[in-house]
Amino acid sequence: MSEYQYLEFLAVDCPLTDREMDHLRGISTRAQITPISFINEYSWGGLKADPRDFMRHFFDVHVFIANWGDAIFMVRLPKEAIDQKTLKAFCTSPHLGFEKLPEHWLLTWSLGETEDYDRFGYVDEGPGLMTLLAPLREELLRGDLRSLYIGWLRAVTTEEPDPDDLEPLALHGLNKLTTAQQSLAKFLEVDIDLLAGVGYGSQTNQTDAADDGALDAWLDNLPKTEVRGYLCQMLDGQGASAERALKRRHAAWQEQSSLTKGVRRSVDELWQLTEQAKGLRLIEEAKLRRQAEAERKRQRDSWLAKLAADFPQAWIATNDDAKKGHAHAYDAACRQLVDLRDAYSQHATLAAFQKEFQKFMAEHLRRHSLVQRLVKAGFWRDK
Repeated sequence: MSEYQYLEFLAVDCPLTDREMDHLRGISTRAQITPISFINEYSWGGLKADPRDFMRHFFDVHVFIANWGDAIFMVRLPKEAIDQKTLKAFCTSPHLGFEKLPEHWLLTWSLGETEDYDRFGYVDEGPGLMTLLAPLREELLRGDLRSLYIGWLRAVTTEEPDPDDLEPLALHGLNKLTTAQQSLAKFLEVDIDLLAGVGYGSQTNQTDAADDGALDAWLDNLPKTEVRGYLCQMLDGQGASAERALKRRHAAWQEQSSLTKGVRRSVDELWQLTEQAKGLRLIEEAKLRRQAEAERKRQRDSWLAKLAADFPQAWIATNDDAKKGHAHAYDAACRQLVDLRDAYSQHATLAAFQKEFQKFMAEHLRRHSLVQRLVKAGFWRDK
C-alpha cells in the first residue's frame, strides 16, 4: 500500500493575514490555503514543518491522519477557558496531552497504537473530519469537558490506568454525547461498550444536576455584579463570550457538586459497566437481526407469491435471459430458477418445478457457460 497522509488546519478566532498566508505558501506549494484554513494530502513526503508550530502561531484546530495508524487532533484554547489543574486530571500520555503557550493551551488527542491499519488508507477518509471534530473547541470554550474525558477513555480502552484508578472527574451528560464527541470517540477508537457503560452512572447525575430547584438556587446565588457583567457583554454584541463564560461557571459548579457527592468511579467499576453495556448491545443486535431476517422473509415470500401467480410468464422471462447468451444474463437466469424452485415449493410442488425445468434444460443444454452455473448451483449434474 502506498503512503497516505491527510492534514488540515483551521483558524477560528483570527483569520490569517496575507503575510502569514505567503509564509505558509513558502512551506507548501501544493496546499490549499485560505484565510482560515490549510489543507494538504500526501502520497509521498510530508509537511516540511512542525504541525505544532502551525498551531502555536496560526491555527486553532488541527486534524492529521496517516495510513500507518496515526490519528491526531489538536485544539488551541485561550488560557482562561480552562485551568491547568483540570487539564492535568484528564491528560494521560500518549493519548491526551497539553502544552502551555504564552496565551493559550495547546491540547492534543492521539490515537496511539491501532490494529486497524486500513482505516485511514483511502483518500476519502480525511476530508470531512474537520467538520466533525472542530465543534469540540467551542464546546470546551463553553465549559464542556466531555471531550477531555473521551481522551482519557482512550487510555482506559488500551488498559493503561490501574483498575483502582478513579475517573478524573464525575462529568454529567456522558449518557448523551454530542455528535462531535461521538465522532472523537470513534476517531480515537474508544471501546464502544466502554463508552456506553460510562454513561450509565451519568444519567442519574445528569438528572440531579438538571433539577430545576437546584438550578434556580444556583442562579439566585450568582453575584449581581457578575450577572450584570454578562448582560453588559450581551448588549455590547459579545453574546457568545457571555454564554461561554456563564456555561464555564455553571460547569464548574456542576463538577464541584459531583465531587462533594463522591461519585467518581474506579476503572474497575467502569469495566463492570462495560460488560453490562456489552450484554445489552448483543441482545439489541440479536433483536435487530431477527427483525431484519423477518423483513427479508416477508419480502421474499411476497416475491415468491408474485411469481406463483403467473408461473408461465416467469418461465418465459427465465428462458429469455438464457437466450441472451452472455454471462450477466446467465446469472440472472440462475437467480430466477432459484426463485422459481422456492415458489413451487411454497405454492405448488417440486415435481411440477422439475417437469418445467427439464423442458428448460432441453432447450439450453448446449449453453456450456449456463450449464456450468447450474451445476454449481446444484440444479444439474454434469455427466
